[in-house]
Amino acid sequence: MPDEKILYEVKNKIAWITLNRPESLNAVNRDMVKAIVGYCRDAEEDPNVQVVIFKANGERAFSVGGDIKDRVKSNEAGTAEPASPLIARQDKFNAIPGTPAPAIAAMNKVTMALCHGYTVGTGLLMSLACDIRIAAEGARLGVSEVRLGFMAGSGGTQRLPRIVGLPKALEICLSGELYDAAECHRIGLVNQVVPYDQLIPAGEKLAQSFLKGAPLALRYIKDAIYKGMDMTFEQGLRYESDLQSMVMQTEDAKEGPKAFVEKRPANWKGR
Repeated sequence: MPDEKILYEVKNKIAWITLNRPESLNAVNRDMVKAIVGYCRDAEEDPNVQVVIFKANGERAFSVGGDIKDRVKSNEAGTAEPASPLIARQDKFNAIPGTPAPAIAAMNKVTMALCHGYTVGTGLLMSLACDIRIAAEGARLGVSEVRLGFMAGSGGTQRLPRIVGLPKALEICLSGELYDAAECHRIGLVNQVVPYDQLIPAGEKLAQSFLKGAPLALRYIKDAIYKGMDMTFEQGLRYESDLQSMVMQTEDAKEGPKAFVEKRPANWKGR
């Protein structure tokens, strides 16, 4: 799916999805949403990909959010699509109009967002849908939809309180204010804060630590943690036990201990 506004590259088991519209501060329009969703599908189906990293070109912004000019044109032309939860239910890689967040959240691969500059609206919703967020010093994060007459949808109002807690999530969503990287790290919104020129190296370093793990184990760990959040503790323990039984029957569960005893890197098969 060639699209110069969205770049896609796979290298060393890491898929890089790059927003490449710096002249518009990486504002995301509908064509870009379709491209990102398509690349999410490609990465999910590629057995050579274990980690997916989202980043953006241009020093000023990861993304300032959805393309408001695009939205205004659609409204005036009567072609704006109403957001519907049915869209996401039909196919996990069908995005709610305006954001690829549902497709990102649906991925079984480990996902990471490298946030810098303005990470606002759709930009933040994309990063919230990722498993890991690393921010550059000076980054400004927030959801400003309320100041445009919208609300933070596509899972934003559900993921944010699960990440930072209810009171702070309410403050962030209701105020539309932007928060600096240091504050975002303090409240747990981002995992790390690094200098801008170390953002990509920091992402690569963390990705390499994930790549040391077995692919199916990574997938089951994500599944256990996310689904367990919506279960009682006892239900979560049972679900974890079921997944543990499944992963222990894989070839990789035999390869891991063998590689440890032989003092060599494991040769994961993903089965």
